[in-house]
Amino acid sequence: MNRTNQSTIIKQAINSFLDKGLTDKQDIYSKVVEELGVPRPTVRRVARDLRNELVDKIKILQSEIPKPTGTYTEVIAEKQE
Repeated sequence: MNRTNQSTIIKQAINSFLDKGLTDKQDIYSKVVEELGVPRPTVRRVARDLRNELVDKIKILQSEIPKPTGTYTEVIAEKQE
């Protein structure tokens, strides 16, 4: 199995356990290692890659949120008028 394919399978397994409600990172890693028979360091590396991808997507989505134009003090002053 090549690295790209293995990473994709591990990401799918991680997401599957997240969807099932698992919240403990170590439990997720252990179950992926058990289910797929891959080394734990590989699972940790792929999980890091997955986190970075998700953070990048979140940043893109957040960038479209309009930011207030004035300073915090000016915005508060306007609301009090």
